[in-house]
Amino acid sequence: MQSQERKESVQKRLFRLAGEIPGYLRSLALLSALLTAIIIFQMYLLSVVVNDVFMLHKAPGNHMLYLLAGAFVARALLVWVRERKAQQNTVRIRSALRCKLFGHLLNQGPHFSQREKTGELVNLLTEGDEKLDDYFTKYIPSIIHIGVLSVVVIVFVFFYDWLSGLILFLTAPLILFFMWLIGTWAGKLTSLQWNKMSAMSSHFLDALQGIKTLKIFNRNRAEAKAVSDTSDGFRAITMKVLRVAFLSGMVLELAASISIAMVALQVGIRLIEGMMGYQAGLFILLLTPEFYLPFRSLGQHHHSGMEGAAAAKKMFQILDTMHRQPNPVAGCKLPEKNIRMDVKHVDFYYPDAAHPALRKVNCSVEPGKLTAIAGHTGSGKTTFSYLLLGFLQPGTGQILINGIPMEDIPEKERNRIIAYVPQHPHFFNMSVFENLRLANTQANLDQVKEACIKAGAHHFITSLPQGYHTQLNENAARLSGGEKQRLAIARAFLKDAPVLIMDEPSSHLDPESEELMASATAELIKERTTLIIAHRLKTIYRANKIMVFDKGQIAETGNHESLIAKKGIYARFVQQPGEGGEV
Repeated sequence: MQSQERKESVQKRLFRLAGEIPGYLRSLALLSALLTAIIIFQMYLLSVVVNDVFMLHKAPGNHMLYLLAGAFVARALLVWVRERKAQQNTVRIRSALRCKLFGHLLNQGPHFSQREKTGELVNLLTEGDEKLDDYFTKYIPSIIHIGVLSVVVIVFVFFYDWLSGLILFLTAPLILFFMWLIGTWAGKLTSLQWNKMSAMSSHFLDALQGIKTLKIFNRNRAEAKAVSDTSDGFRAITMKVLRVAFLSGMVLELAASISIAMVALQVGIRLIEGMMGYQAGLFILLLTPEFYLPFRSLGQHHHSGMEGAAAAKKMFQILDTMHRQPNPVAGCKLPEKNIRMDVKHVDFYYPDAAHPALRKVNCSVEPGKLTAIAGHTGSGKTTFSYLLLGFLQPGTGQILINGIPMEDIPEKERNRIIAYVPQHPHFFNMSVFENLRLANTQANLDQVKEACIKAGAHHFITSLPQGYHTQLNENAARLSGGEKQRLAIARAFLKDAPVLIMDEPSSHLDPESEELMASATAELIKERTTLIIAHRLKTIYRANKIMVFDKGQIAETGNHESLIAKKGIYARFVQQPGEGGEV
């Protein structure tokens, strides 16, 4: 069943975000009410002054001129205050939404971000956030101003001149109807434009990341053509959106002009017939353009508002992605060593998958022992490790850490006891020292060096231009695979966690790097609860326990000798020819 948030339109949710800022919408409404009163007062004073000069042939009193000047100043000041308040609160709304979106992405874990296109996510967090600026600073204040001004002016004019008030009352909804009609069409095109821009950003990033592959296979010209076609498609949809925006502006200007003309026509006829005084007629004629001015302004801001709504639609889609929130027990503390992990009757389904990734998995990862998991690609090995890391939550069943359900353990405490060495470690745009200290923010340089010595990384780090303070750019692209893996091992040494989960880092290394990694890994796994996703026989045959995954289930369990004796899946792995004994 969809949540209430999902049922709400994007526009309602954006207004609700603005409403979450205490007093923001009320202050906008109050400022609009004051501004409306000032406008009515200003137009009245102006009509009196003109009537005195041209009809009564007398100079207006000084107090009238002072009041008129004060009205102009007060109007300008109120407009400035309203815009200033809108800008200040927009910064707060955008910051809160950006943090909420990024926090949700972090809570979803790496699997969710891997399913989404990186370019689209980056575009959403940068361009999408910028698109919301005009929505909150111009579009929402315009909507509120129209709501307040139109009601106040129509009620006032009804009492002052009912015929003019009737025309205002009938034409205002018509203009809003035309705006809604064209806006519905424009909204669809704007949403398509946003999707095209997100796809284009993703395409550009994909092309940049794969530039070596494109050059090797001589596909750079073809890719340049594809990028050009993508850009041309974005240009075409942008021109359609602009045409609709210009059409919208023209229709609103025309409707407002016709409405003003209708008021002016009946006022003019009544003035000629002597049915209305000059000052009263002039007051209505001066007030009418002010009444329709916010409608024209809304037409100008409507296009940017639709762009913000299109970006927000994708943001809300991500925020609506269900995430099972754990309910940890406060004060839950795990020991510094001897951690045992038990998996009880665990099933896991990926969204829209026809078959479960894991089915009725029951096993344990015991302290002080090396446990390895093996299996064909797609057998569930990575999913299993993601469950133990807390990146995913089981669909059914439980994962226990020292007998405590994982969901009862606070995330910070759970992360404290687990060190993870991925097959392809990531490095941020920071120095070597800062990248390593991510594992232990309290570590000093001597401790970092000690961890690197154990991991066999100290020698090559000292050969870098600034040693441990060398900047690692573009995910340490200038380091070799073996050097990256040694840095990942150093991180694990530095964290010194009682549980170690490794997606075997030596699977794609040359023999020399592999030997260095093997010795570092042997040192690292001592006296730890260790789980290795194995790719090579060299790692598997040393394991105390080997779990062989097949179609999401643990098909076989045992050590190397017992599994060979069974002559099952594992034995067939070992018998398969492959360089380095790959399994």
